[in-house]
Formats: sequence, structure tokens, C-alpha cells
Amino acid sequence: MARQKLKTGVKFEEIASYSRAVVDGEMIYMSGTVGFDYATGTLAPDVTAQTEQAIANIRETLAKLGASLADVLRIRVYIADRADLMPVCAVIGKAFRGIEPANTTICAALATPEMKVEIEATARRGSA
Repeated sequence: MARQKLKTGVKFEEIASYSRAVVDGEMIYMSGTVGFDYATGTLAPDVTAQTEQAIANIRETLAKLGASLADVLRIRVYIADRADLMPVCAVIGKAFRGIEPANTTICAALATPEMKVEIEATARRGSA
């Protein structure tokens, strides 16, 4: 089976030559996802809202590929400010309760100062 690429049409996919997600067999590898609300074209100033929206974006992408959060095996969470760790963990804990994927959390500068959190996900369809 040839690998499948999911593009969303954001300009950075073209500039940096990447896909929102790549599917190889039953494996889904998702690029880092921020809390940008594509419906409203906004990025909330609050880290909790950004984390909730990032997870909603991940959920939507997985659904397009025939998977769900329950199929997530691993996440990598990038936080711009260490002080935001606990609010981010609370949202992640709620979203992945019972799923409990492997998780690495890193404090690092993100692409723009407005971005407070970015989450990568790896999933396997049907693994839930």
C-alpha cells in the first residue's frame, strides 16, 4: 500500500514541504498541531483554550483518516512556557483519560510568540 498524505492547504505545508498527516498502512503520523481555530481564523490567547483546540484539530484529522483519539499511541507536547505545564497537562489528561498514550513533553520556543502549545500524535487505526 502506497503511503497517503493528508494536506489541509495551509501555506506552510507548501513552504516547508510537509503534510498534516502521513498514513503508512494502519499507522498515522501527524505533524505538530497548534490551537489555531480554522473555522474562525483565530488563535486564543489562553493556553487552556489553545490546548483544547489543538486536540480538537487532532481529533478532526484522525476522523478524516478513519481513526480517533482512542487509536493514539504516542504524543509529543511542546510548551512555550514552563509555567503552562499544569494547565496543559489537565487538558491532555481529560482528553486521553483511559487511552494513556506514551507522552513526551518539552519546553521550547514555538513558531510564533502567540503559540503556547503544539502537539504531535502517532496513531494506529483500529488499535483502540
